[in-house]
Amino acid sequence: MTFPAAPVRRLTPADLPACSALAVSRDWGAEEHKWRFLLTHGTGYGVDAPDGDGLAATTVLTRYAGGLAAVSMVLVAARYEGRGLGRRIMSHVLAEAGDDTVTLHATDRGRPLYEKLGFRAIGTVVTHRGRLSPPEPARTTETAGASSGSRVCDGFGGSDGPGGPGGSSTTRSRAFTETDLPALLALDAEVFGADRSPLLRDLPRFAERVMVAEQDGTLTGYASAWVNGDTLVVGPVVAGSPAVARELITTIARNADLPVRLDLRTDLPDGQGGWAAEHGVAPVFPNTLMVLGDRELPGDAHRRHAPLMVALG
Repeated sequence: MTFPAAPVRRLTPADLPACSALAVSRDWGAEEHKWRFLLTHGTGYGVDAPDGDGLAATTVLTRYAGGLAAVSMVLVAARYEGRGLGRRIMSHVLAEAGDDTVTLHATDRGRPLYEKLGFRAIGTVVTHRGRLSPPEPARTTETAGASSGSRVCDGFGGSDGPGGPGGSSTTRSRAFTETDLPALLALDAEVFGADRSPLLRDLPRFAERVMVAEQDGTLTGYASAWVNGDTLVVGPVVAGSPAVARELITTIARNADLPVRLDLRTDLPDGQGGWAAEHGVAPVFPNTLMVLGDRELPGDAHRRHAPLMVALG
């Protein structure tokens, strides 16, 4: 049976309770903080339930300057499954995306639909969750007079540090300040392959904490941590090497009062999944990173160690 004719409409902040209710009904959690951020920086679409009980379906399209778009929050109420509603709302947002390169993270349940719509798998992202208990970083000294949370690390502990094998450059992680914003935006645009300036300008308000990494006075990485319900999500994590990424994650989440969530690529040789599992943040469930058609994602995947959230690509 097909779904009754009902328009796909744009969601507004007034729809937040209905979005959360639909998510909870599908065991996703309410995630109001996340929904609000997505609807601020992307465009939400929904279909009202014919029975008058909230939303029958939702999705969010987040478009970045430079021709990249992410699809997320594709939800269909259980009572309307199998009636073509998922395909319908996805077809709508793909038409809205136009010629953009479109990416998404698919659950096992959603992947067959996306494949029928022309998406292909390009990687695997595994969500890890747990209490982070890493050892103290090697060859680390506290910085005299440094701001809270600042650390000086010679190569961040060895051969994969920013100075290369046996590198002598000193890299420091410290709290983000407003003066770091231009360099952070430039780095992110290079690594992500698209301009995410509006989203990142809002990051200090959205996140609990933002850290940066410097090498010889140049910003080479950054990370943030934000609260989603009962979990501290660490992301994005952008860094020039796995060692710098681990140091940023360690510094930002070491004393967290909540379990930590990390969404980590497992199909790249420099992925952080093994390290996270060794230190208490265990794998929980996988998602498939997909892109529409024969496009490739722009930017540098090897410096994108964790996303801000899988909903944003």
